[in-house]
Amino acid sequence: MSFFGNQSNWQLRSLKEIATLKRGYDLPTKLRTAGNVPIYAANGQNGSHNEAKIKGPGVITGRSGTIGKVHYTSTDYWPLNTSLYVTNFHGNDPKWVFYMLKAFQLERFVEGAGVPTLNRNLVHDELIPLPPLDEQKRIAAILDKADATRRKRQQAIQLADDFLRSVFLDMFGDPVTNPKGWEVKKFGEVGTLDRGKSKHRPRNDPKLLGGEHPLIQTGDVAKSGGYITSYSATYSDFGLAQSKKWKAGTLCITIAANIAKTGILTFEACFPDSVVGFKPNQLVTTEYVQTWLSFLQKILEANAPESAQKNINLAILRDLDIPLPPIEQQIRFTNTVEKINELKRKLNNSSKLNKDGFNSLSQKAFAGQL
Repeated sequence: MSFFGNQSNWQLRSLKEIATLKRGYDLPTKLRTAGNVPIYAANGQNGSHNEAKIKGPGVITGRSGTIGKVHYTSTDYWPLNTSLYVTNFHGNDPKWVFYMLKAFQLERFVEGAGVPTLNRNLVHDELIPLPPLDEQKRIAAILDKADATRRKRQQAIQLADDFLRSVFLDMFGDPVTNPKGWEVKKFGEVGTLDRGKSKHRPRNDPKLLGGEHPLIQTGDVAKSGGYITSYSATYSDFGLAQSKKWKAGTLCITIAANIAKTGILTFEACFPDSVVGFKPNQLVTTEYVQTWLSFLQKILEANAPESAQKNINLAILRDLDIPLPPIEQQIRFTNTVEKINELKRKLNNSSKLNKDGFNSLSQKAFAGQL
């Protein structure tokens, strides 16, 4: 029986007979020479080299670390040893194989309690409905068009973010060099900065979790897109008692693992001490501070001390220099942010519908229902 179903009664063949997977090859950073050959790791392209290991076109997925992402290249390439690549397409269309492996959800086969790994032997014997080559090419062409539409939506969201940064620079100048000569204060002087609370150990104690109180983690902030509108965990009443609930409108700033990523709460929530909460005083608006921090994020991340993982502390944040344009200009900028974010919300909703539609289309394609 196949994961995809088989409405067209195509031949069922094992994955290794359709697309044989092989472990990639080590290429230490010190041995790499910049060139035109893409290097692929588990999570996608990871630099370039002047020598190809494998002839294109190629299909690559993760073996260690990131599992489930699938990548396609039309050119010669070098797959790293954290990846698996298709070493033999057995005459099948490479683009069809690419979309098939994406729809196959390889993350279902993850092993390893620490670093996630994918053992190709676990998936090689899985049965796949195999359409004729002409049908493979037809399916790949349909999915190419659907994927292009989805990517355009994602590009529009990125353009909206880029536009906001351009508006900020036009209104206030580069916040790192302060070319407009605004008054400068320390970040700690323009509002309150406090770490979240999670006193109980261990932090994953089951009695802390599973209640009605939203719990925000660093990952939720990092992927929020500016506004935190959802959560994936909750505290129980016991969990809330050893934590603190922050009000909607709080600017969340990550200080561990993900450094200086930000998101504005749209609901009351708790968060651990790897996140800092900021509430502005009369000198700044939250949206101004959030965009200002986005210009410093790479600098803070690059300079963050690292032991087990990168982190910064409250003292570092409070000591940052923040230029202070007139509050009236900040409010105008905040109004622009709100308009752009409304556009982004609409684009994100449309993008989610496109993604759901694409996933549904993929499942139908590989079950023989197109």
